[in-house]
Amino acid sequence: MHDLAFVGFLAALFALGLKRPFLLVLAYVYIDLVSPQRLTYWLLNSVPISMIAVAMAVGGWALADDKAGTRLAPRQVMILALLGYCYATTVTADFPVEAADKWQWVWKNLVFAAFLPLTLRTRLRIEALLLFAVLSAGSIIIVGGIKTLATGGGYGQLNLMVENNAGLYESSIISTVAIAIIPVIWWLTRYGTVFAPDWRVKTFGYALIFACLLMPVGTSARTGLLCIGLLAVLLIRTVKKRVRYLAMLAVAGALAVPLLPQGFTDRMQTIGGYQGDESASTRIAVWKWTLDYVKDHPFGGGFEAYRQNHIRYDTVKLAGDGPSQKVEQTLEVDKARAYHSSYFEMLGEQGWPGLALWLLINGAGVIRMEALRRRHRDGETAWAGALAGALQEAQLVYLLGAAFVGIAFQSFLFLLIGAQVGLDCWCARQRRDAGFRPMRRAAPQPLPA
Repeated sequence: MHDLAFVGFLAALFALGLKRPFLLVLAYVYIDLVSPQRLTYWLLNSVPISMIAVAMAVGGWALADDKAGTRLAPRQVMILALLGYCYATTVTADFPVEAADKWQWVWKNLVFAAFLPLTLRTRLRIEALLLFAVLSAGSIIIVGGIKTLATGGGYGQLNLMVENNAGLYESSIISTVAIAIIPVIWWLTRYGTVFAPDWRVKTFGYALIFACLLMPVGTSARTGLLCIGLLAVLLIRTVKKRVRYLAMLAVAGALAVPLLPQGFTDRMQTIGGYQGDESASTRIAVWKWTLDYVKDHPFGGGFEAYRQNHIRYDTVKLAGDGPSQKVEQTLEVDKARAYHSSYFEMLGEQGWPGLALWLLINGAGVIRMEALRRRHRDGETAWAGALAGALQEAQLVYLLGAAFVGIAFQSFLFLLIGAQVGLDCWCARQRRDAGFRPMRRAAPQPLPA
């Protein structure tokens, strides 16, 4: 029965997609984020449902969707350029077999990210994409929130339905994504049209936000706490009564601290002193190794290039009690440690050109969303301005989390980017249809003879 529920849901979604091809795009989003094939025992394990979904989505768009005025946006071209560059570094990778394994899912994420904006031609489609992404991630977050309330969670102890911690099932990744989607959830509770924002939608949305805030607690992921702090700062610009907002933050923090599990508070206290924590010390050592590596390999070593690192680092901790307490420094030696940072992941694997292109794609999104947020503050398109702000905040939170976990090519980031490009293109079409034309200097007229 467990497997039949997943199969029945996907079969119904695929069947509806035959009549409404855009639903096939949403089916792929669900499969990509939730990975139902990993949650079933036998029915979906041997079927390449991800490839089937993306093939049907692209085929449905090619055969039945409106393509009038369709053109590639600059960021779609950048994504395709990054795709080509990653292919080149994969061909010449230091570890060709391991690089080929990562390439198998990276190219799918990049191709789908370049394709996705072509399908987002209406407000309804943009909202439906975000709704599916939120609910898909929410299916994992709700389970994690319930288990956190029941058991308190703990580092490496919170089971999120599967034992394999890849994708959104990894503690730091789900903590980052959970905090990143809060602005989008808030937008859906104010401007949503698929589900009108009545008391039921608002109640569910607020409960889901609470579950999102529980994820860093349940996973004891320090990255999640930093993301919460950044989001709290970003929201200052959108709230109307800022003094009250800051007061509420202070009160909420004071009330929450005594209720937090001891394991969570102990782990959060290690943020300030990385030398006393082996995980943090390892990251610093790997980052230093990566900087040294690209001095001789400025174009990177391809996917999985970190496997050749050999690092040495010192850990510092206090031993003993009271007056007899002393500092102990231990030399640690390790090898083949992952980057634990998207920025160093890009640098080590794709070199300076790949990192620059990745930063350009993300930086352009932050700038474009700020422009749309200011341009569409009021009027009938105020929802677009609010959505641009929400997508920008989600991306900034994700990029902060990416500093401490290797998620440069994770599909959730490129779903955000696809939604941003789709919204940007929609706003551009609205301005064009309204007769907006940029002012041009009149050509000089010849003098009369």
